[in-house]
This record gives sequence, structure tokens and C-alpha cells, in this order.
Amino acid sequence: MLYLLLIIAVLAIFVIAIYNSLVRLRNKCKEAWSDIDTQLKRRYDLIPNLVETVKGYASHEKETFQKVTEARTAAMGAQSVHDKEVAENMLTGALKSIFALAENYPDLKANQNFMNLQNTLTEIEEQIQLSRRYYNATVRDFNTKIEIFPNNIIAGPFGFTKREFFQAEEGEKKNVKVDFSDKAEAKPAEPAPEKPAEPAKEEKKPDMPDELKKAQEENGEKKED
Repeated sequence: MLYLLLIIAVLAIFVIAIYNSLVRLRNKCKEAWSDIDTQLKRRYDLIPNLVETVKGYASHEKETFQKVTEARTAAMGAQSVHDKEVAENMLTGALKSIFALAENYPDLKANQNFMNLQNTLTEIEEQIQLSRRYYNATVRDFNTKIEIFPNNIIAGPFGFTKREFFQAEEGEKKNVKVDFSDKAEAKPAEPAPEKPAEPAKEEKKPDMPDELKKAQEENGEKKED
């Protein structure tokens, strides 16, 4: 009887330990998702200001602004991870169209407020990517934990189920930042080819005057005499 109670106690401790570890990982996933949600809300708050700034220079581009507004509304209303993932990818694509539009307006590209918004949005996008990677890592650990034996025996009855990853489409993984720099990279000047050294020319002696030649000849004849 004592051994039976001891075995039951050991099993209870084992179950409690597994249960607590699963709870900790589940809470870690929730915390990681909360970080993503915080960064996404920062982006939602920035978009109206960005749209209004661009409107000041391209008010006739109504279709582009409408798409951005609709994508933002859809992203804010998405509930599940999958729906949020789809909506966020659409919003990222819409934001790229805003920056592509700015290419046609040099004054807009030089606007200080627009540049500040662009830099802030770039920083937010980087934070979203970091939060996304951290969240997916915690989800991977959690899903693995509830699938391995003997955790899977305990996970099901206590309501632990697999969580979804928050992925980005291949075409949307790049940052929305657009480089407006018109300056091409300066290439180093190529050194001028060295010219082969010209051979030294022999110095030509000046022709001797006829009178001097004649005088030398006469002197020579006198010496012979």
C-alpha cells in the first residue's frame, strides 16, 4: 500500500512538472505575440500621418491612398494569427506603393516630415521582424513540447494545442523602406596607361660650314709638305 502511494505521488509530481512547463511556454508565446501586437499598433498609428503627408503632394492618387486605408482597417480588425498574417502582408504591400509613388515627387522626397516618417516606419518594420522571429521560435518550442512523449499524454486533456506561426510571404519579407538617393556610387578613377619610354635619340652634330672644311683641308696639305 505504501509503495502504491509512493508511485502515485511520484506520478503526480511528474504530471505537475510537465503541466507547469507547458504553462510557462504557453505564457511565453502569449508574451511574444503581445510584443508583435505592440509594434503593429505603432505602425497603424503612423500610417494616417504618412498618408496625409503624401496627399499634400499627390492628392489625385486617390486609389493608392484608398488601398492603404483599407489594408490598415483590415489589419486592425483581424483576430486570428492567420488572418492577421494575411492582412499584414497586404498592408506591407500597400505601404510599398506609397513609397514608390513618392519617387515621382522630388519635393515630397525632400520633405523633412516625410523623411522622419519613413525612418520611423523603417525602425518599426525592423522591430516587427525581430518580434516575429522571437514569437515563431517560442511557438516552435511550445509545439515541440506538447508533441513529444510523455508530454502529449498530458497536453491534450489539459487543453494545450498547437499554436500558429506568424509568417511573412516571400515577397513581403523585404523592408518597406525605399532608398531615394539619386547619387550613384563614385567609381575610383582608373589610372592613365603608362606610355612606353621612347628610345633616346642620337644627338645630330651640326653640319660643318664649307669655309671651315676648306681651311682644314688646306692645313692638312701643308702638314704633308
